[in-house]
Amino acid sequence: MNEERAGGSMTSEADNGQFLTFTLQSEEYGIEILKVQEIKGFSKITPIPNAPAYIRGVMNLRGTVVPIIDLRCRFSMSEKEYDQFTCIIVVNIGTRVVGLIVDTVSDVLNIPHDSIADPPDLATGGDNAFITGMGKLDERIVMLLDTSRLVNMAAIAGIDTAA
Repeated sequence: MNEERAGGSMTSEADNGQFLTFTLQSEEYGIEILKVQEIKGFSKITPIPNAPAYIRGVMNLRGTVVPIIDLRCRFSMSEKEYDQFTCIIVVNIGTRVVGLIVDTVSDVLNIPHDSIADPPDLATGGDNAFITGMGKLDERIVMLLDTSRLVNMAAIAGIDTAA
């Protein structure tokens, strides 16, 4: 749907991307809002033996067993004790539902596509291939993540069979 601005220029919703932003270690990250199912406060997680360290376990979300990934651990950041600001972002990745533990959820931002820069080459290799872009809003930089690349589906499949 097109919308006319006061200045007479035309823009469309397709010119913007909507991202749910969150923080980890005071850095701001964003994931596409269409992938987000819901946001929950931190709640009980049942650990799974022999799971990768970043998979904290599973939770029962209205009858569905949902694997929970700690993004600080996934990004090799220092650990932080979970507190009242800790949230679980429940995302849909294909047919799977996965929870992502983050420090805080910040906002939903509209980021124009022309304000998204490619990530630096050093940040896209190896285990950082989940960074798809750098959203620039004034002085802010939001690292945009691809949730399907972020989640190791092979490890999640192992959790599903163990649960």
